[in-house]
Amino acid sequence: MRIALRYLFILSLVLAASSTQAALPAYDSSGRALPSLSPMLKQVNPAVVNIATFSKKQSYNPLLNDPFFRHFFNIPEEQPRDQRPTKRQQSAGSGVIVDAKQGLVITNYHVIKGADEVQVSLEDGRVFTAEVEGSDPDLDIAILKITAKNLQEVSITDSNDVLVGDFVVAIGNPFGLGQTVTTGIVSALGRSGLGIEGFENFIQTDASINPGNSGGALVNLRGELVGINTAIIAPSGGNVGIGFAIPINMAKASMDQIIEYGEVRRGRIGVQIQDLSRELRQQFGLKNGQQGVLIAGVQLGSPAEDARLQSGDIVTAVDGKKVSSTGQLSSQISIKSIGDKVDLTIIRGDKEQRIRVSVGDPISASTSGGKVHSLLEGALFDDNSGGEGVMVMSMAPNSPAVYSGLRVGDVILGVNRKNVKNLRAFRSAIAEGGDSILLHVERDGRSFYVVIQ
Repeated sequence: MRIALRYLFILSLVLAASSTQAALPAYDSSGRALPSLSPMLKQVNPAVVNIATFSKKQSYNPLLNDPFFRHFFNIPEEQPRDQRPTKRQQSAGSGVIVDAKQGLVITNYHVIKGADEVQVSLEDGRVFTAEVEGSDPDLDIAILKITAKNLQEVSITDSNDVLVGDFVVAIGNPFGLGQTVTTGIVSALGRSGLGIEGFENFIQTDASINPGNSGGALVNLRGELVGINTAIIAPSGGNVGIGFAIPINMAKASMDQIIEYGEVRRGRIGVQIQDLSRELRQQFGLKNGQQGVLIAGVQLGSPAEDARLQSGDIVTAVDGKKVSSTGQLSSQISIKSIGDKVDLTIIRGDKEQRIRVSVGDPISASTSGGKVHSLLEGALFDDNSGGEGVMVMSMAPNSPAVYSGLRVGDVILGVNRKNVKNLRAFRSAIAEGGDSILLHVERDGRSFYVVIQ
């Protein structure tokens, strides 16, 4: 059985190698064709770069000014006392050139986070200082730009076409050793709930991915980029055959917005969602094996309300692609631009329907009923299902609401010394206020007041 599987693997490599002129088979001394990834890698490897980041540190210690300290530790008087900050290498990772003309490189945000200088090293030995064009921390993507000639880019394919069992190749810079190639298969798709990033819809692979591979390329046997390697599960500190890559469709959506706007403008449709537990599946009468995501709430004034989505609807597909977790659904929406249309397949009652929804502005879509107040932008409020008041349902990362002192789960009982029983009263009370807001908040069974200004 093992011999048969090995033969099939070798045969697949031969077929893949012969399917394109760039991947001609190699030959042994007898002229027999041998399976090899080398021809494909000769095209792809120049597009995968090593990334080194540097940060400044102050090496001077003020204790060196103390004569007693210098005498006690026998420090010579000629020791320089006015040392300048020195550069310290902070981390090493990988990146992928996706646009040779513009010199654009995709990597992980965590690779360049906090760096004062980023250097990109090419396979041919050239080294360039890169500019950070922008980043998407929620997706863990950063876009770099280098000014160089004769660059090689890797072609991008549709990661929605990737299937479990496809052969893939991971290329990167593990442990700072230099460019390294590992092979494997796609082990799973749509992995989420790992707590690694804000938007998770990972390609899982057993191709060896280690520290330093972050930001490197995951390509298919045609040398097309299907993902950006980003994380591993390594309970023993080494590779155990469980690595994760960001689908290139998601990474490219962020890159396109960064290039156009200098930032990612992630849209929303205005729904609160939750995964389906076994008990929820039974209560909603789903058939055995049916999967989806439950809409727990619809924001007033949102695109979802305009499209007449309802609480209790179960989303089973986005643009015809099945979803089975909140991470998958959020990720599918996150790659859309504001103003785009998205087709949701839902189950309402015992009937399946298709509903088209517009992707709305991230600020207005994250506050119930549109823009409530500039100080609360990015927060999603809804009626408190457990009683009177308004509950904070979610907060958009890096939005003004994050700095308000409110937390998800807080119940707002009053605004500007007026009791609020529901969302409508909440919006009305805030509209009558000024530049600051006085909120009466209940959290974990205790009440307190907070001023936001």
